[in-house]
Amino acid sequence: MFSFFKKKKTLREIIPQNFVDMHSHLLYGLDDGAKSLNETQDLISDLKSFGFAQFITTPHTTPLVWENTKEQILDQYRKVGKELNMSEVELRVASEYLIDDSFLKRLENEKLLTVKDNYVLIEMSYINPPIQLYEIIMELNSQGYQPILAHPERYNFYKNDYDSFKKLKSAGCLFQINMLSSTGYYGAGITAVADYLLKENMYDFAGSDVHHQKHISAFNAEINLKNVDAFESVLNKNEFFRQ
Repeated sequence: MFSFFKKKKTLREIIPQNFVDMHSHLLYGLDDGAKSLNETQDLISDLKSFGFAQFITTPHTTPLVWENTKEQILDQYRKVGKELNMSEVELRVASEYLIDDSFLKRLENEKLLTVKDNYVLIEMSYINPPIQLYEIIMELNSQGYQPILAHPERYNFYKNDYDSFKKLKSAGCLFQINMLSSTGYYGAGITAVADYLLKENMYDFAGSDVHHQKHISAFNAEINLKNVDAFESVLNKNEFFRQ
């Protein structure tokens, strides 16, 4: 008897070969990502087995939690580069910046670590957006940066407020989907928001946002999206970051 139901693909099955990841936490010792050199190596090895080829790792810069300075991130990147066989790993570094009320001061005092050229990865608190959100975006633009908002689908305060997503896009934000949001890893509600944003063609890039082995295991989960073709198209947009 033939099944009328098409088997869902797993996330690992649809990753383009030689995929370029632009959001991860692979550098050990900086944030809630990898905790040791062995873990850094294992995460990279696992991702490569899925088809990943280039990595732009993005440790958090989060006031009062992970107070990583640009110099600290670059120093750790150089250290890890010496410890790894860099001829076998195409690893670059940027940062994922929490935008809060102190972020404008940071913009005044330092040049940001970008994922490519002027493209900078930003995130918000999961509790509420910063009061100066649009002022921050405008200031980033005025200084020549192109903000990419990490995982917009995960901000629950926007769950039923789709006009805010459109307003953010109009203000000049690009959107990056977390790949695991496609599987229900963060919850069915977040997958539903991601599906909406995919349907509306609002995503520009995709990132693994891998921190640890639980994330790696979740790549074996089935995709729970209606707009799978749109998701695959977003994955292919990461070609922009290839070097």
